Amino acid sequence: MKIDDLLARLDRLKEFLTVKPLYWDFETNEFVWLDTRQIPWAEVYVRTKDYRRVAQAIKDMEIRGAPAIGVSAGFGMALAAVHSKASRTAQLMEELRVAKEVLSKTRPTAFNLFWALDRVMRVAEAVADREDDADAVREAVMREALTMYVEDVENNVNMGRHGSKLIDDGARIVTHCNTGSLATAGFGTALGVIRYAWLEGKRIRVYADETRPLLQGARLTVWELKKDGIPVTLVVDGASGLLFRRGMADLAIVGADRITLTGHVANKIGTYNLALAANASGRPFYVAAPTSTVQPVEGEEHIVIEERSLDEVRTVLGKLSITVEGVEAFNPAFDVTPPELVTAIITEKGVARSPYTRSLREILGLT
Repeated sequence: MKIDDLLARLDRLKEFLTVKPLYWDFETNEFVWLDTRQIPWAEVYVRTKDYRRVAQAIKDMEIRGAPAIGVSAGFGMALAAVHSKASRTAQLMEELRVAKEVLSKTRPTAFNLFWALDRVMRVAEAVADREDDADAVREAVMREALTMYVEDVENNVNMGRHGSKLIDDGARIVTHCNTGSLATAGFGTALGVIRYAWLEGKRIRVYADETRPLLQGARLTVWELKKDGIPVTLVVDGASGLLFRRGMADLAIVGADRITLTGHVANKIGTYNLALAANASGRPFYVAAPTSTVQPVEGEEHIVIEERSLDEVRTVLGKLSITVEGVEAFNPAFDVTPPELVTAIITEKGVARSPYTRSLREILGLT
């Protein structure tokens, strides 16, 4: 598909894009993103022509959320291709392989990262094998990166449409971390489901976990919901059990950074606790994620849990110390929720239910 056609597809979705978290500037051939570390205090866009800067942004969580990481990695590959001075196809392909290696080392848990990098490289290799034309490879990489960007927005809207059917009018929803526009190319996954329900006129209320240690719920989710006018109440991460116990919440919905075919869900640390609280109270626990987040393997052992700086735990956003100096700390960025605690997994292609080995295979077309 031509680039103009892809942009036309994106334009048809503009009503859903209340926040533009990342995009490609065709006038300057730069990749542009909203630095999520500075929200809600400032809305600062960063732009670059260097894929290494994109890698740094992903690693430092200027760009975060599995779908956004995948799309950004695709655009990082596009930067490597478009701004390469290579005149020979072989040289350009070697530079792309280096770029892929650099980008792949940024966030080990987000499966979308590896999915996107592999997808772009397959396209580049197919063109390189077919014709010795470096410019043709550049164009193919750029087009594939843009395709993934447009598809992500489309998929998020479709995910919202499917997921909204599970949300009753008047529902009170607990969510964790940030799964909205800021975690995707636009609209959101779990927050996209909430948004879609709101656009349908459902009177909903959201309880947003603060999400220690980087406070994505307090900073990003509340900021997005306030922009959309959706009623939101901020709570500490440990409050969900009380909310369900007192009958103040009806369901939980979260995103995912990696899902296996067995329905094991890797997501922001604290998700497992939320799933336990929901299940103990007999309330649904839903996961919303695109099929690009599903790793086609079985079992929890394939999931790598990223461990981040200990100072993220010892401080508030690296600024205010909250404990005894030098205390031992442990900072896994994710945990894994087992399939028996997951009521359903919402994707752009439909809703999967247990047994996930069968339903996810059907959705992915692996049966």
